[in-house]
Order: sequence, then structure tokens, then C-alpha cells
Amino acid sequence: MSTRLVNLVIDAADPRRLAAFWAGVLGWRIALTGPGVVVVRAPAGDGWDLDVCFVPVREPKTGRNRIHLDLASATDRAQAERVAAARELGGPLDIGQGDVPWEVLADPEGNEFCVLGPRDHPPR
Repeated sequence: MSTRLVNLVIDAADPRRLAAFWAGVLGWRIALTGPGVVVVRAPAGDGWDLDVCFVPVREPKTGRNRIHLDLASATDRAQAERVAAARELGGPLDIGQGDVPWEVLADPEGNEFCVLGPRDHPPR
């Protein structure tokens, strides 16, 4: 029996706000809003079979994430547009890492993520 990843679950102080941010950054949609979860899903036919689920927690985020998302960009322009969109949606933090081909940002609750520039990806 094979196993596949179907959900990425993210703790959130405000699941609706965080889901709206990530739906906007990814160009996905909010597929479900319930009392214990808000689900963001890729458009049908986009090749993704993974939901990003936001669940409410009381405790605030402290420290650096132990896992983060990397968003790939096909061109320098696409990278710049994604970074600008993230900032407009409320992800203002740019921690910077010097002379590297990616931008390190954070979502409205401080979860770090990278927007990568164009690069060759290793084979899957």
C-alpha cells in the first residue's frame, strides 16, 4: 500500500485570515470553512492533490518554523509578482539572506516561506 500526502495542516490564531492570505498567494480557493478548519484547495485540473488546512490554536507562534514552504517561480518577473502579491496580502516580513536568488517572507502570523527565483529543479 502506498502513502500519499493529502493535507498540510497549519496552526493559526485566525484560520480564516491566514487561509485568505495563502489562497491569494497561491492563486487557490477557499474550499471549506468550518468551526475547526478552513481548507484551501488548488483549482481542479491544476495537478495538485493536496489541501492546505488551517486549524485554530490559542497559543501564539514563538520562534522560527521547523518547516517552511518554498514557492517556485518560472521567471524573475513571476518571482517579483509573487513577492509583491504576498506583501499586498499582508505578508510584510522580509528577513533577507544576503545575495541569494530567493526572497524570505512571512505570512500574517509570522510563518516563514521562500519565493524562489527560476532554477533547474532536480528530477522527481
